Amino acid sequence: MAQSEDLYAIADFCLVPIGTGEPSVAEYVAECVRVLEKTGLKYKMHGYGTNIEGPWSAVMQAIHDCHAAVHAKGAPRIATDIRIGTRIDRVIEPGTGNDHKVKRVEEILARDQKA
Repeated sequence: MAQSEDLYAIADFCLVPIGTGEPSVAEYVAECVRVLEKTGLKYKMHGYGTNIEGPWSAVMQAIHDCHAAVHAKGAPRIATDIRIGTRIDRVIEPGTGNDHKVKRVEEILARDQKA
């Protein structure tokens, strides 16, 4: 991999608005999803966060833009946990990284069922 090439990243992040005075953060999460929809990156929400994948710089920019949008919506503070994985031992077809990881585990479990 060339030094100037962007790493392909598979990230999981959980953005938590703080100080909104509301028991639900759904409106703020929806604002973040609106941002993600515009990125063109593959993402998938789950109950406690969002998986997103693509070039490292684009993934980081998307998370930054979510922060900016949620602040603009009125959240005075935001705490975000991020886990990021990269690999250079094989080529990851863009948009397939997280699905491949899940599929691999499902294949192992299916094999166990047959045994």
